[in-house]
Amino acid sequence: MDFTPTEEQAAARDLAARIFGDLSTPERLTAAGTDSDAGLWKELCAAGLVAAVEDIGLLGLVLLLEEQGRTTAQVPFAASCVYGLLAVAAHGSPEQRERLLPGIADGTVVVAGALRGSGSVVGTEADRSSAAADAGRPLLTGVVPAVPWLRDATHVLVADDRRGLWLVRTAEAPAGEPVELTAPWSAGRLILQGTPGEPLGTARAYEDVLAIARTAFAGLQAGVCAGSLARAVAHTNEREQFGRPLAAKQGVQLRAADAHMDIEAIRVTAYEAAWRRDEGLPYRTHALTAAWWASEAGQRVVHAGQHLHGGAGADLDHPVHRHFLWGRQLDAYLGGGGEVLQELGELIVEGEPMVEGERMVEGEPMVEGEVET
Repeated sequence: MDFTPTEEQAAARDLAARIFGDLSTPERLTAAGTDSDAGLWKELCAAGLVAAVEDIGLLGLVLLLEEQGRTTAQVPFAASCVYGLLAVAAHGSPEQRERLLPGIADGTVVVAGALRGSGSVVGTEADRSSAAADAGRPLLTGVVPAVPWLRDATHVLVADDRRGLWLVRTAEAPAGEPVELTAPWSAGRLILQGTPGEPLGTARAYEDVLAIARTAFAGLQAGVCAGSLARAVAHTNEREQFGRPLAAKQGVQLRAADAHMDIEAIRVTAYEAAWRRDEGLPYRTHALTAAWWASEAGQRVVHAGQHLHGGAGADLDHPVHRHFLWGRQLDAYLGGGGEVLQELGELIVEGEPMVEGERMVEGEPMVEGEVET
């Protein structure tokens, strides 16, 4: 394993860090509320960062999402890259890739996601309502209780009871009422009433997209936690008590050190899962491992970050509180720690089946570039 970023990945990460650092300021976040920052989204797309994900892979996306998480930037970057660009690139037909990928890359097409089933906090009762179709597209019926970034989305990726993936155009679905989440992300209820759906990939695509999402959002959680700890370190170095910085106290140092180790565990497990997918290796157990660390360790870190701010951490308007809300949202976004751990145990016992995109040679996964002999 080698998690060293390529030149392209490092350049994209550095560009993302600059854009997020310059534009995702506490003042702009406060002004945005639960809305996305349209100016920041336009800048990210104009810089080619969304389009770059197809070339720099899942590991590259994880690096970019770390930078988003550090600033808790209010844009649907993670969702549109995971449920849109990577899902369509991996599982879309040639016609779907040609039609959808350019729009996703330039930001005119935004894809939100709501996968149901084990490990998903949002679900859909969507199913084929009949054999009838609208212009050849099956009709879906059901309700998705909460879709993050629905207000910005042109499409939503949902799953039916058979774990088939469907792309739904939001313009063809009745508008549902807004839904309040723990994090200040815009969200809404998606109502499907005989809504045309466009199938994406085979039934096995569901497992791949869900594992991609778990890995990517673990990377986002690593950034959220790193940003929270960075604020706590700055605060405890500046804040003095009895003539000494709070950071000089052993209890503060130990709490911060524990948080740092938790962040590194989230980061390295997300890197490994992403690297394995990019290399064409089985990675679902690794994605679940990253998701478990993101859930269990993530909530510890954001609690520590808020606690180390003392009374200031109780201020709902303090920037560190936004990290706390994001961390708690991501804690359960694709399955809480207990749920993910149960699924991981079952997958280990049953053996990890291959998903689309992995190749086999004599019963073992074949890495891209290997030659069959």
